Amino acid sequence: MTLQDQIKACQQCSDRFARTQTQHQPRPVVWFHKNPRILVAGQAPGLRVHQSGKPFWDRSGDRLRDWMGISADRFYDVSRVAIVPMAFCFPGYDAKGSDLPPPSICAQRWHDQVRQVLGHVPLTVLVGGYAHKWHLGRADTVTGTVSAWRDYAPRVFPLPHPSWRNTGWLKKNPWFETDLLPALRSQVKDVLDD
Repeated sequence: MTLQDQIKACQQCSDRFARTQTQHQPRPVVWFHKNPRILVAGQAPGLRVHQSGKPFWDRSGDRLRDWMGISADRFYDVSRVAIVPMAFCFPGYDAKGSDLPPPSICAQRWHDQVRQVLGHVPLTVLVGGYAHKWHLGRADTVTGTVSAWRDYAPRVFPLPHPSWRNTGWLKKNPWFETDLLPALRSQVKDVLDD
């Protein structure tokens, strides 16, 4: 059984998810292959992704692909782009309808093994604070980490989550669009055309 198959069969959070407002069953969304050119390290699938089984298959994904300057066809080429969230399953909603955080047990159980399968990845795109903390070991705010993007580029680009909820953040931080995104798009093109 491949690692991908093992993750797809994982049910370790069944009880946890049954206690959420959504009362759903685990459905790990697995999207990686060995030796990709780009690793997109996100937070956790949302409800639409849970239903479709395709990562970033929502408005956040549309925005992320725009930020990266990449078509859906190239983004979903699993031989070129790996999408590995901090948790492979939709964590559910709380009683107020807000997204629950990705359960840390998922990354603890699977991420070291996934990194071995991935091998050397020329570009890593970190989407959201949970991915920043795990991959960079940085306990700063999202704004603090993303504003320090030059410290990590060109191999790593920390981004805010592309959710519509962050539209206000984007307006308050115009440097993200004028400075970071052109550098990210250039690096995405370079590593995919290499």
